[in-house]
Amino acid sequence: MPSTADLPLLFLVGGVAFLVLSTLWILTTRFKRCPSDKILVVYGKVGKGLSARCIHGGATFIWPMIQDYQFLDLIPIPIDIKLTGALSKQNIRVNTPSTFTVGVSTKPGTMENAAERMLGLSNESIRELAKDIIFGQMRVVLATMSIEEINADRDKLIENISRGVEVELEKVGLQLINVNIQDITDESGYIEALGQEAAARAINDAKIKVSQAERDGEIGRAQAQKEQKIVVAQAQAEATTGENLAAVDIANSNANRLVQEAEANRQAEAAQNVANARVQQEAYLAQREAEVARAEKDKASQYASVVVPAEVEKLRMETIAAADAARIQIEAKGKGDAIRYVQQAEADGQKARFLAEADGQRARLLAEAEGTEKVLKSKAEGFRALVEVTASRPDLAINLLITEQLPRLVEEQVKAISNIKVDKITVWDSGVGADGKNSTASFLSGLAGSLPPIHELAKNAGIELPSILGKTGDLAGSKPANPST
Repeated sequence: MPSTADLPLLFLVGGVAFLVLSTLWILTTRFKRCPSDKILVVYGKVGKGLSARCIHGGATFIWPMIQDYQFLDLIPIPIDIKLTGALSKQNIRVNTPSTFTVGVSTKPGTMENAAERMLGLSNESIRELAKDIIFGQMRVVLATMSIEEINADRDKLIENISRGVEVELEKVGLQLINVNIQDITDESGYIEALGQEAAARAINDAKIKVSQAERDGEIGRAQAQKEQKIVVAQAQAEATTGENLAAVDIANSNANRLVQEAEANRQAEAAQNVANARVQQEAYLAQREAEVARAEKDKASQYASVVVPAEVEKLRMETIAAADAARIQIEAKGKGDAIRYVQQAEADGQKARFLAEADGQRARLLAEAEGTEKVLKSKAEGFRALVEVTASRPDLAINLLITEQLPRLVEEQVKAISNIKVDKITVWDSGVGADGKNSTASFLSGLAGSLPPIHELAKNAGIELPSILGKTGDLAGSKPANPST
């Protein structure tokens, strides 16, 4: 049992021990460590101008009496946003059910906002606060975008929503972790119509590719058939050319024989007849050259009047077809690429048909011109043979040529009075005159006499008609020729 003198010492030792133990207890209980999934918020007297001090990771000492602490949970909070009836840029109401994941931010500055505005709130209260912010920002973002942008560019929609929501969440100390847009619909069915249009466009594109493949196959087959026909036609043309060359050689041989026989007969004639024949031959050769020149002129005229207009018409039809194709393409924009390709195919077919018709008409006209040229050349050859055969009888060749031109001469006589317009004829017949004719007969005789005499026309051309066509009087006042002489 301790003595009375030892009691103060014992009290002193006990007091020191109590003080040490109390200090250890205080240090142990007031030194707080912060877990990785929480934020330690120290509030009270934490510094001049600060309402709280936030610590994420590590530890700190909490002074008793002047400081206290509390934890903010960093566990992510999922929030279902059933947004319906939000107005888009076109004033079309859309529905965008989404899921957002938020959590308390660990960014310096933002943690202090969380400590000031959400310290002590439950997770459900934090969820409701974030939901109100997200609802408002989603409506703002949707109001700045069109239905096409909302439906087609989900990344842009999510980016705009995230950018707007994050700014507002940081004001209360939260951060946006994830955004998931589940679906986008509208009350008017516009988005569904856009989907149907895209599906129809994809189907039409597939049909167009199939049609193009079939068209390429048909074109290839037609090209092969065309080449086959060309080769066969070339072979047939070569065979026909050989036959024609052989026939030409035979005709040339016969013509040479006839020319040599005619030349032998011509040399047997008298010198005077030879000279006359030469003069007539030169005249007919000149006529032949004139006829050939006229044939060339007619050919050029036919080409200018038929082939050139056909080519112009061809170019015009090509221009019209191109303009129609352009117009069809413009009108068909928005109605589907299938209609545009069908109309383009029809325009190409119409253009090909016009080109084929123009080429056919040109070939026909060229063939007619070549035929006319051959006829005129044959006629000139006939004139030359006629000159050679009738070398001893020049008048016989003249009679034959005049007989050939007689219808044209008669036509010229008829043209002299063909354009005379007689509205009304009044004849006062006074009976028989001194020459045995009445007034009516004299009028008709004078009208017939106004026709140009055929012998006068021939004389102006340097030709004397044979007596079989009648004779003219010696002077202008002489009697008309008797048709019976």
